[in-house]
This record gives sequence, C-alpha cells and structure tokens, in this order.
Amino acid sequence: MDLDDIQLEAEDKMEQTLEVFKEEVRGIRGGRATPGLVENIRVEYYGSMTPLRQIANIGIPDPRLIVIKPYDPTAIGPIQKAIMTSELGINPTSDGKLVRLPIPPLSEETRKHTVQAVKKLAEQSRQAIRNIRRDANKHVDKAKSSGEIAEDDAYRGKDEIQKLTDKFIEDVEKVLDAKVNELMEV
Repeated sequence: MDLDDIQLEAEDKMEQTLEVFKEEVRGIRGGRATPGLVENIRVEYYGSMTPLRQIANIGIPDPRLIVIKPYDPTAIGPIQKAIMTSELGINPTSDGKLVRLPIPPLSEETRKHTVQAVKKLAEQSRQAIRNIRRDANKHVDKAKSSGEIAEDDAYRGKDEIQKLTDKFIEDVEKVLDAKVNELMEV
C-alpha cells in the first residue's frame, strides 16, 4: 500500500466518523424543534421498518412544534406508536391527517445531562479518529520497513496524517460547540 492510499483510506474513515457523530447529534433533542429529531425514527410500515422521512413530510411551523404529514393517512397510527416508543419522551397528537409533536422546553437539569451526553459522544468520535491515525501510522511504518517507501516519505506521510487528524478533531469540536450552544439556549 503506497502513502497516498494510506492517507486516502484514513481520510475516508475519519470523514465517516465525523458524519456518524453529526447524525447522532442531530437526533438529540434540544430546546427547539428540528426535523433531525424524528426523521430517522423507524416506523413499522407494511411489515418493514422504514425511516419516518421516507413515509412522511416533516415540517416545523414554529420553533416548538414538529408537524408530520404522512403520504399515506393509514400510517398515522404506526407513526404515533413509533414516536411513543422512541427515546424522545414526547407524546404525539393527531387529527387523523397530521401528527403534531409539541416540543416542551428543557429543564436546566435536563440540559446539563444532555450536554454531558453530547460531550461523551464527541470524545468517542475523537477517540475513533485517533485510532484511525494510529492504524494509518502503523501502515506507514510497515511500508517503510518493507522498503515500499523511503524514510523521508514516511515522516512526511505521518505528518500529513497528523494534519488530517487535527482537522477532523477540530470539526468534531465545531459540531460539539454548536450543539452545546443550541442546548443551552433558553
């Protein structure tokens, strides 16, 4: 494996780690309504578990309300059931055509607990990125010892991998800061 392949593979894995972190953070309830809270909830629809975003329109008419309009009105019952069994802790209401989710404001204690959970997810993502760096550096060392790449190229490669690591950890920090700010807004 040459140096460019090692760096590309490491960058791809770090990008995937960042995307997983972003997706997890989107699903955490903050002080206001966002489609990300419900779009990945799986609904039993005609015998298969389907993400909500595939069977309904999700709208945010105001900052404290999510409105879900299923493409098929018969899906309202399964949508309500899926929301109630999810970890959101919100009771949906329905008029037969729409499902409404009023988003209550978070208490101070809940905000602090949620911030701690987000920080824990961020640390797991940073740790995964550092593990990817470690594995990439091992590949560089292996290629250097087998004579595939020169020693100078190995040092340059490790330096590039470190720069990638720093960039992705900084991106995790930006996502974390944005979510913490959203959670602490009143």
